[in-house]
Amino acid sequence: MDIRTYIDVEADPAAKESLISGEFFLKECPHCGKRQLVEYPMIYVDRREKLLICLSDTSLKADDMAGFTGRLVSDAGSLIEKVKIFDSGLDDIAVEMCKFITLQEMGRQVELKFFRTEGAEGDLVFTFPENGQMQLLSVGLNVYEDCRKILGRNPAVEESATGLVRIDRDWLASFLA
Repeated sequence: MDIRTYIDVEADPAAKESLISGEFFLKECPHCGKRQLVEYPMIYVDRREKLLICLSDTSLKADDMAGFTGRLVSDAGSLIEKVKIFDSGLDDIAVEMCKFITLQEMGRQVELKFFRTEGAEGDLVFTFPENGQMQLLSVGLNVYEDCRKILGRNPAVEESATGLVRIDRDWLASFLA
């Protein structure tokens, strides 16, 4: 089985496209031909964007992250989501806050994932599972902008996101408690 534990976007842009499409972690059994999702620890690096994302279910420590944004994720879906967020020029902390606020307004406990921006206004589109199918939910860019303003008034939140950090619902909740 072809297991790649490192993607360098500059050296292999096709690997990034494979990751975003979801094909990267789909592996085919050489014996039966069945394709299935296989997740394993890996590192994603985009030197131009100064982005390092590590897929690992354990905590990691990175010493010299000078100028890089470092993120730690625990599953392939979260890795893909982070790449899409940063490719869209968005701040992942503000996106997490948008998801939190949106879930509060929905009054439901589902897992929202950033999918894309769309429309002239650049609305954020999230996906979530419901009745065995993925649903789309559009959130106005104004919600994202409001979250950015809130973060701007709370520098301790962004300061704690230096190094290699797992930015997710639990991380954000630690500031809201």
